Amino acid sequence: MSFPQVFALAIGLSMDATAVAAARGITTSEVRAKHVAIVAIAFGGAQAAMPLLGYGLGAALGPLMSRYGHWLAFVLLVGIGAKMLWEARRTDDDAPNDDKKGDPWGFRVMAGLAVATSIDAFAAGVTLPLLDAPLVVSVVTIGVTTAVLSGVGLVVGRRLGAIFGKRLEVVGGLVLVALAVKVLVDHYR
Repeated sequence: MSFPQVFALAIGLSMDATAVAAARGITTSEVRAKHVAIVAIAFGGAQAAMPLLGYGLGAALGPLMSRYGHWLAFVLLVGIGAKMLWEARRTDDDAPNDDKKGDPWGFRVMAGLAVATSIDAFAAGVTLPLLDAPLVVSVVTIGVTTAVLSGVGLVVGRRLGAIFGKRLEVVGGLVLVALAVKVLVDHYR
């Protein structure tokens, strides 16, 4: 497998994470450099770790992940998308104080999103040896590509959110639900 093929794989694998990062940007009032770093590290790290896990544990966990991984991704993405839709219907007066809300950049939230968007990278990792792909180059390329594109997605999502407001939060929630459905459709196709 040549580097351009590995890079194309990395771009394909990063699209879910980039869409989720953009949806996260839509729902936040401000994107700081630390938020971009959190998104890039969480999504890029998960996308790099999963093919590595898939490569190493593919024989043992491959059948289990191929059997149930799509359901895990589906539940996580639908749950987060539904929460976004629920929050979008609130007026600013109904919204709870930021002090009462959970941290949208917290470890549990970001880890859940990162895992949900990287299940397909696990499956890709299982196939890397079959494609004769260089492991280190593949893992680094997938991680860095996802980190960069997710950071860009977050910033672009925030800019669009500032322009279109709550309507875009609804779109973001629907995008996550659509991604969840896509995961199931792709699995059963």
